[in-house]
Amino acid sequence: MTEQSVRLWGARFRTSPSPELTALSRSESSYFRLVPYDLTSSLSHARELVRAGILTEAEAETVFAAIKGIGADYAAGKIEPTPDDEDIHTFLERVLGERIGVLGGKLRAGRSRNDQAANDLKLYLRDMARGIGSDILLLQQALVGQAEAHVATLTSGFTHLQPAQPISFAHQLLAHAQTFARDLDRLRDWDKRAARSPLGAAAMAGSGIALHPELSAHELGYEAPCENSIDAVGSRDHVAEFLFVTAMFGVHLSRLAEELFLWSSRQFRWIEMDDSYATGSSIMPQKKNCDIAELTRGRASRLIGSLTTMLVALKGLPFAYNRDLAEDKHAAFDTIDALTLVVPAMAGLVRTMYVNVDVMRRQSVDGFTLATEVADWLAKTGVPFSEAHEITGALVRYCEDKNIGLEDLGDDDLAAVDARLLPSIKSSLSPQAAVEARKGYGGTAPDRVREQIARLKTVLESQEEWLSSYSGPVAALKG
Repeated sequence: MTEQSVRLWGARFRTSPSPELTALSRSESSYFRLVPYDLTSSLSHARELVRAGILTEAEAETVFAAIKGIGADYAAGKIEPTPDDEDIHTFLERVLGERIGVLGGKLRAGRSRNDQAANDLKLYLRDMARGIGSDILLLQQALVGQAEAHVATLTSGFTHLQPAQPISFAHQLLAHAQTFARDLDRLRDWDKRAARSPLGAAAMAGSGIALHPELSAHELGYEAPCENSIDAVGSRDHVAEFLFVTAMFGVHLSRLAEELFLWSSRQFRWIEMDDSYATGSSIMPQKKNCDIAELTRGRASRLIGSLTTMLVALKGLPFAYNRDLAEDKHAAFDTIDALTLVVPAMAGLVRTMYVNVDVMRRQSVDGFTLATEVADWLAKTGVPFSEAHEITGALVRYCEDKNIGLEDLGDDDLAAVDARLLPSIKSSLSPQAAVEARKGYGGTAPDRVREQIARLKTVLESQEEWLSSYSGPVAALKG
């Protein structure tokens, strides 16, 4: 085939593209991961061309067989793009033409690279949403598994990174699990809006040949075609929203990573990492580093950057297809590649970590975390909380002077600060009592934590059902 016949455009030009234009215009190698989605869409488009009378049934069968053969050969590494292939569409049309001759050129009728490109990425993102969602589910399950084992494990909760109040360690773990549950629900919600097919929009005005995009839409697993052909090819808010959801998830991952650093430090000693999920130092033999969490925290910055890239690329575009939109793939692929690596590693780290229960219990009262119990006890006896707060502050100062904890106070110590501090208050001055007292819905009391686990498991079951209910359209290539 000649160079001219490899390109999808060029007859109206008197000269060939310059080397500089060719280099700039050619798709990045990572973009060819969309080949299976483009081929699957071509199967659906071929059926549309039969309905339009462009292809006969016999011709369509030849096209179907060739497309499936190309898919199998590409997956097996038997064919690959050449430097002359500008993009996926050029590559696949070239190979199709090599295999079935001029019949392959008929497939281009009624569609454009504009609606193909939008459709390929949307199908890919819908698939990847399930892959990322499955990894999020594994991370949630790891957190829930640890939480079930540590409902009765007491530790200190923090605000401003200062000891605040005793809590169940399970409650802290579930706080992270709840954010991840919302992240996965955001993916589900995003998918509802993404379930509109751009096929049939052609370049931007719609197709004069592919007149039944609703049929192609259902064949590809969409709910319906896009309502407006310009919107179909010119919008990428579904990409930006996907990147927001994943960036938000990345931020939540980074917050968990930050706590894992602290918990595994010698200063905290709350957890110990399994050797298989930790690294060492090339110079300091004693080191055991939480590199998974560090790499995860670093990747989160890239997820935020990808979202920013997409938003900035969109903000000044006239509303139809513009080549700037090609940035959608770079941003999406970098995000997906990052999450595909870090989320399973984080799930493994959480699942295998060892919790130092005794260390946590000893630290649960450090920093006068029982002070709120004193103020609450006084309030329950009728002391205005403003006064109770002042009395408790004075009691903490007394303990600092004596170098004792609130749990160590005797009757005389209490009376020395305020006569209203009766000996009966001491029944409230233990981490167990403090945790048990937080028995409102969503609180850290063990019974409430167990109920939270049960409710969260129901959410995870629903999420797992959603993940397994979508097989994706690419399976059609193997049929």
